[in-house]
Amino acid sequence: MSADGQIVSKFTLVQLENGNHNHESVKQRLLDGCVPFSHQVAGHKCGINNTGVLKHPDGTILKQLQPPPRGPREMHFYTQVYAKDCTDTRLLELQQHLPKFYGTWSPRESPHELYLKLEDVTRRFLRPCIMDVKIGRRSYDPFASKEKREEQISKYPLMEEIGFLLLGMRVYQINSDSYITHDQFYGRSLGKDTIKNGLSRFFHNGQDLRRGAISLIISKIRRILRWFETQTQLHFYASSLLLVYEGSPHTLDGQKHKQTQHRPQNNSSSHQSRSALTQNTNGTLGGAGGEDDGDVGVEDKMQFGQEEAVEVRMIDFAHVFPSDTADQSYMYGLRNLLAALELILKE
Repeated sequence: MSADGQIVSKFTLVQLENGNHNHESVKQRLLDGCVPFSHQVAGHKCGINNTGVLKHPDGTILKQLQPPPRGPREMHFYTQVYAKDCTDTRLLELQQHLPKFYGTWSPRESPHELYLKLEDVTRRFLRPCIMDVKIGRRSYDPFASKEKREEQISKYPLMEEIGFLLLGMRVYQINSDSYITHDQFYGRSLGKDTIKNGLSRFFHNGQDLRRGAISLIISKIRRILRWFETQTQLHFYASSLLLVYEGSPHTLDGQKHKQTQHRPQNNSSSHQSRSALTQNTNGTLGGAGGEDDGDVGVEDKMQFGQEEAVEVRMIDFAHVFPSDTADQSYMYGLRNLLAALELILKE
């Protein structure tokens, strides 16, 4: 039992404590055919040469487990949600909003280093535009020390009011056939009067605002909000939404880019592996009243393609805790993000 009450297997803790900081073998640029993941826009830079997330030859991505208790807690979350014998309808419904989980992986050269083996949700896109948005009114969990809380609050004092933070984005520009990027420092520079413009940047390809993508992403975020409105068993802190849409104009005619599909190895150990926004009476930002996916018009789908042209997935679960109440903080963030996106569409 960890200090925060999360049950963690002894085997996992031993692997993490003994191996995750042993970098003797991680000086190699390549490790068992794995390479740095080129589409990472935020997150921890750890693991091989501090490159962060890795891409496995089979098309999955590898995220190294963080030191205890964060790493074991995230692994517990994934194994709980994706357990073969899971009968909890809420957790089964949650699966559609997460990357698929294929167990853990370790390199041959350093078998004590554990990585989560996850679906690459950007893989089927030709020119993926990606944004990482941290959701919730605070980015520290209930067990954080006073120093940790003060540190997190100082990074973005408006988090409590806005309910989300842009951690990073990578946007394809048609004219130059290149990407522009913005990191977490850009996100933290955004205030109540500029957050909407910051979000708009993510949907602008240098020529046009991708309204169809905004509309379809709104639809998917609403589905996640509905899941949160029906569950009282989990609270999510410092967790993010990964937003992805197709940046290439060559895929808008229905001829979607498809890559060769590989079957990921499901390994369980070692190598086997958010002023323009108006507040309503509830304190949230106005504009996110619609609940029906029908708000995504036929015209949007005709111009942009079907819903498969976008992805919205929840990521980063090192601070997920059991609860018996609704996660009001996360829902506040989702509603404010929806409000901002809807205002962009109305302009």
